[in-house]
Amino acid sequence: MGHDAIILAGGAASRMGGRDKPGLRLGGRTLLERVAAAVPDAGRLVVVGPPRDLPRAVFTREEPVGGGPVPALRAGLALVRAPWVALLAGDLPLMAPEHVKALLEAAAREERGQRAGAVLLDDGGREQWLAGVWRAAPLRAALDGYEGRSLHGLLAPLDPVRLRLPGTPWLDCDTMDDLRKVAQMNVLAEWTALACKELGVDPARVDRDLILELTKEVAHGVARPAAPLTAYLLGLAQGAGTAPGDAVERLTRLARNWERATTETLTDD
Repeated sequence: MGHDAIILAGGAASRMGGRDKPGLRLGGRTLLERVAAAVPDAGRLVVVGPPRDLPRAVFTREEPVGGGPVPALRAGLALVRAPWVALLAGDLPLMAPEHVKALLEAAAREERGQRAGAVLLDDGGREQWLAGVWRAAPLRAALDGYEGRSLHGLLAPLDPVRLRLPGTPWLDCDTMDDLRKVAQMNVLAEWTALACKELGVDPARVDRDLILELTKEVAHGVARPAAPLTAYLLGLAQGAGTAPGDAVERLTRLARNWERATTETLTDD
């Protein structure tokens, strides 16, 4: 599906003290560079915001500057040439090419491709309007004469496909705490990939979130040193043929029972 991309990267970042949010670095790349990497197949990459060192990008500004996402979208869409366009915020460090591809496929699949677009839903079921793809023609039509300032008011009437995807590709970085959280997630992802490569393990077989949840239960219910030991024992069990999901369920139950048993013993004493 031929598509361009618009990245909105000109916000004031008031919750970050006015920092240059798209220029903040995470794992050696700026947030803007990470979002741009999520649309490698875009015919034209339009960035609405101050000019930066970003190969292949075309930069423009909204009118008035700082006027909000609707004027920014209008400015970016004026430079779009493809029939589809990905609309992304400039602070989505977990967005990846497979997420954009899934959005495009979901929009094209519904009603023989006649839906106006597709948008990601967050964990609470809320539409993330700056994490979606759209047909350029109905998007232009919706913008014509629209005088509101809300992306929800503009985009919701287009009735896009609402799509849930694994992970949190919609997660944006509004605060420094958000950035630190994502940085930790990024470190875990990179370490998991590196360790899997070193050990000859298929990363697709590693459910990182499941293991982390288990070790959290053990650290809380038993003792902190028991958490890495339990993760090691889980690996041994999987190597011996025990299904990971079954093993995690049994170990989690064991850790919770341990906490209750310890509490009961102390109470009895």
